[in-house]
Amino acid sequence: MYKYNPLHCLPSTAELPDSDDKPVDSELQILIPNLLLDILSTIWQNRDDWYFGINMGIYYEPYKDPIVPDGFLSLGVETFVGENGRSSYALWEEDNIAPTLALEVVSQTYNGEYEQKKIDYAKLGVLYYVIFAPTRLRRRRQRLEVYRLVNNEYILQPGDKIWMPEIGLGIGRERGTYQGRTREWLFWYDQDGTRYLTQEEKMQHLLEKLRQQGIDPNTL
Repeated sequence: MYKYNPLHCLPSTAELPDSDDKPVDSELQILIPNLLLDILSTIWQNRDDWYFGINMGIYYEPYKDPIVPDGFLSLGVETFVGENGRSSYALWEEDNIAPTLALEVVSQTYNGEYEQKKIDYAKLGVLYYVIFAPTRLRRRRQRLEVYRLVNNEYILQPGDKIWMPEIGLGIGRERGTYQGRTREWLFWYDQDGTRYLTQEEKMQHLLEKLRQQGIDPNTL
């Protein structure tokens, strides 16, 4: 007897648009989540149960427009899917695992980060919603706001460095260097509040250590 499987009728990610086709209006909307991904790829290099998407559509229902955060982190899913990776993130292809964290970088064009998107991510079940305003600040708003979903409502977490036990990382803002730019970025932190360095910063620290030991790095 034939058993009907409704999942077979759902569109695959290959058939769905991969984003909302809206261009970003600031480099930082790409650079900031890329920095977070670069560091994750190092500190979680031995794990294969996480995925960090950048400007990628999250499909929660077939044939409805996706939600497209600047960045998002999902736990309990495959890190790599095929040679070409994911083109979008469809819940029905990810065992209905919603992202644990969603990130919005506030740019020159305001896109409802503090109102409508909070409603959207809460409905999706995203545990942490992070809003970062790197270049401008709305009145009565903090430059970094991290919300935790409690009883279907987002509660603002205090401080500039927020520990997230479900993820095993903290997130916060601090000056640092990434792709040759020294400015305030978002970073991951360990439980002691020590931030994880970019590859450039690690190299800078190594070169400085060699110089302190009287070794000219150019001779190596």
